Amino acid sequence: MKAAGSVSWDLGSSPGRNPPVFCANTLKEDRSGPLERLPAEDMLRVAVVGAGSAGLCAARHILSRQKVFALPVVYELSDSVGGTWCYDERVGKDDNGRPIHSSMYRDLRTNLPKEVMMFPDFPFDPQLSSFLSHQEVQRYLKSYCQSHNIEPHIHFNTVVEEVKPVVVTTEGEAVRTTWEVMSSDQTGFLKTETFDSVFICTGHYSDPHIPNIPGIQNFKGLVLHSHDYRTPEPLAAQSVLVLGAGPSGLDISIELAKVGAKVLLSHRRPHFTFPLPAGVQQVGLVVAFEDNGSVRFQDGEVGVANVLLLCTGYNFSFPFLNADQLGLEVQGHLVMPLYRYLIPPTFPSLFIIGVCKMICPFPYFNCQVQFALAVLDGSLTLPSRSEMEDEVWREQQRKAERGVERRHLLKMGSDQWEYCHLLASEAGFTPLPPVTRSLYEEVHRQRQVHPEKHREVNYQLISDTQWQRVEMTGNAKL
Repeated sequence: MKAAGSVSWDLGSSPGRNPPVFCANTLKEDRSGPLERLPAEDMLRVAVVGAGSAGLCAARHILSRQKVFALPVVYELSDSVGGTWCYDERVGKDDNGRPIHSSMYRDLRTNLPKEVMMFPDFPFDPQLSSFLSHQEVQRYLKSYCQSHNIEPHIHFNTVVEEVKPVVVTTEGEAVRTTWEVMSSDQTGFLKTETFDSVFICTGHYSDPHIPNIPGIQNFKGLVLHSHDYRTPEPLAAQSVLVLGAGPSGLDISIELAKVGAKVLLSHRRPHFTFPLPAGVQQVGLVVAFEDNGSVRFQDGEVGVANVLLLCTGYNFSFPFLNADQLGLEVQGHLVMPLYRYLIPPTFPSLFIIGVCKMICPFPYFNCQVQFALAVLDGSLTLPSRSEMEDEVWREQQRKAERGVERRHLLKMGSDQWEYCHLLASEAGFTPLPPVTRSLYEEVHRQRQVHPEKHREVNYQLISDTQWQRVEMTGNAKL
């Protein structure tokens, strides 16, 4: 099957050669006037794997560029859009024997206000509180999908079995890469389609990371990862050892204390100074489990618990990709090398959206998608493969010099703002407004003061640079 687009990538092994070489018939060189619509046979076909927030964002921007791109094909494992925002009471496997994807728990509320969480061109309902339930976020994503008419292009209940590059040498010895995507539906029917590019938008909150703690097999009680946590009531009156004090670990500890559980919150950070419920006790790092099932902490203290709740994050998992073939290392908390945290230098028509952590997700996805499409439509020329690899190495060195551990290389934090601005500058799209960073950082400060009460505050954007606090009455802002 021939792809409907025609993109050439020089994939020579010589490190100095340039991977992206756009075909002359793809886009007009003269950009002084309006871009003419390409003939159908020259339009670029793009596959999108996943219909969560990142996948919907990719599809929305592809659909807005129909002079260059054919209609997208979106593959979605479940029967709905929203990805991890689709709450599912079930844990383990679904009715088809597939692992439950979502890690959402019943009472989760966002730890970012909707005013910074939104896609820049699609605000949330202004009548909603700033901090939302997962149901409200999923409704927002469904509305986004409907508003941009994305659903007709989604293949629901479809498993992507394999995504592989097909490299061929064309006349004149130009090297061209297309992508074969093999998928299966609920009946088991296999189908293979060919594309010019693939966007991987599968998220990274579905494959639980289980820490390697000496003697963990000796623990006598229930062992549970936060991926399978849904409600606190089954653990009421239990003694629960929570490993990890990231956003989920902290939220779940507070939930458990409210139903009468006794929580030992174990983490490697300095002890929190903000108020925690009486039922939550901070303890040191777990170093081992003894033969009798008790737990030994870094300070030498020994404790016991009925439940071990692992809030220890997630592994990256792309079972449909051959990482070695793509020149990638996918291991635990890392995916590398990725130029601009997005592109494998060896195959720069593959885009892995949203691998970084500690970000403002929807605006971040919006920037990455527009950058990727600028690469594809020829308005942005990438450096050579060796230059991209060198830049990835330099970025790692910069972080290492700042004391960032290797396993935390994909944590952005305050670096995300410069990163998003860089993408916008290089690809020529509108950068995020300064108010996004300003309000994000204000909420972060408030969260450090009180992890619960910060959600009682509501905000309103006044301009691209200003926000204000607002009062709420019922569901309406005053």
